[in-house]
Amino acid sequence: MITSDKAASRTVSEAANARFFRVLGDPTRLAILHYLLIEPHSVSDLTGKLGIAQSRVSNHLACLRWCRFVTAERTGRRVIYSVADQRLQQVIAAASEIADDNREHLASCRRIGPEWI
Repeated sequence: MITSDKAASRTVSEAANARFFRVLGDPTRLAILHYLLIEPHSVSDLTGKLGIAQSRVSNHLACLRWCRFVTAERTGRRVIYSVADQRLQQVIAAASEIADDNREHLASCRRIGPEWI
């Protein structure tokens, strides 16, 4: 029998895990993390590499920063973003391997969205 404290703790843990993967579930945030895993970047660097509006990059970085996936350091007038935990590279690599094995099936999935593919 699970006590209410254990159940509540499990529920919080499961919610945190689900949110962790939800952060990784956005293609733009994954692309940002890809570039930040290579080296630190500013918003303008990422805007140029991603080819999207500066406001979108900033909003995604705010999410990544709030969830502690990235850190920010001010250098003069620029803010340079870095990955907070290098273990993210292993998580993303493992997920990519699994996704590669199921690419066709995942591409045709109609149960989750929006349609990014």
